[in-house]
Amino acid sequence: MAEPKKHRLLYDDECAMCTFQMRVLTWLDWLNVAQLVPASDPACLQMAPGLTHEKLMEAIHCVKIDGSVLRGARALRFLGLRMPLLIPFSLFMWLPGVIWIAEKVYGLISRNRYILSRFFGCKEACAIMPQRERKGEVVTEPADK
Repeated sequence: MAEPKKHRLLYDDECAMCTFQMRVLTWLDWLNVAQLVPASDPACLQMAPGLTHEKLMEAIHCVKIDGSVLRGARALRFLGLRMPLLIPFSLFMWLPGVIWIAEKVYGLISRNRYILSRFFGCKEACAIMPQRERKGEVVTEPADK
């Protein structure tokens, strides 16, 4: 029996904060709807035709099962609707104007993620919250950036 297709979440595994957030996401993904793909994976850019390494490093990207691509806060909103504990967060993001604000905040955080990683990165937190091991996913180690 073939493994069911999943939405693929492409993320910056050189960012300690991003790595920690993905570890949290593995525990929130009770229904196993997402497959995490680190940007260092050579197959990463092939999953989203037209996506360059530079664009990938600007924001998280979700390659949906149908092949369409969402980025940034829109990717988080989409995946949140598929993870029971994140549904209220995602529904809130559908209110008029909220996604616009969320994209601006996401962009600010994304541009400063390496600085923020010094304070909110994996470090000791990753020791107490390891990435949940799931079939077909690479367990990434926290970056020092």
